[in-house]
Amino acid sequence: MTAVRTSAPANAPQLGLRERKKLKTRVAIREATYRLIQEQGYEATTVEQIAEAAEVSPSTVFRYFPTKEDIVLTDEYDPLLETELRERPADEPIVESLRHVLRRAVGLGFVEEPEVSRLRTKLMVEVPAVRSRMLESMSVTGAILCRVIAERTGRDPGDLEVRTFSMGLIGALTETAAYWAEHDHEDDLTVLVDRTLDMLASGFAGPVAGPENPR
Repeated sequence: MTAVRTSAPANAPQLGLRERKKLKTRVAIREATYRLIQEQGYEATTVEQIAEAAEVSPSTVFRYFPTKEDIVLTDEYDPLLETELRERPADEPIVESLRHVLRRAVGLGFVEEPEVSRLRTKLMVEVPAVRSRMLESMSVTGAILCRVIAERTGRDPGDLEVRTFSMGLIGALTETAAYWAEHDHEDDLTVLVDRTLDMLASGFAGPVAGPENPR
């Protein structure tokens, strides 16, 4: 989901030995990728270079990440999003539940890896292949929201209204991340997310109030 997290929260459920090894490999591949991209750029960074830097084989890289773009975009937070949303009060508006979860995610992301957060969103904007892959992968997070919204409303996750509302949320948050990157990460991302969710909750207000457009 987001492009601001690269590792699971510290209070995530403890993993077994096999899962911990797999997570360690995934993190090593991602860290090697970010380091190489920062040093030489996205296009110049190859999977072979990533594998060597992460001390794994190219086939291992592809086993964990089908494409180079997936290395940049994939994190460990999506599986926890559903759990955290379900922990919110059942009668709480979904936008407010999402606000709570995202504030925590954004805060943790910047405490742990602020430069990676900026790099990921920068690549989303500047690299067409990353942007394209991100749009494809939005359906994963959208499906999570569909399930949560369906449970709260007693509707089917496949209902048109559930699907359009869920993907509308994901699309809006994706554009928020893009806006943040396009403006050189000068704004507070938490404030931008709040602005987006406020607009989704209350509706688009139209022209900005001023001498020519009084409210």
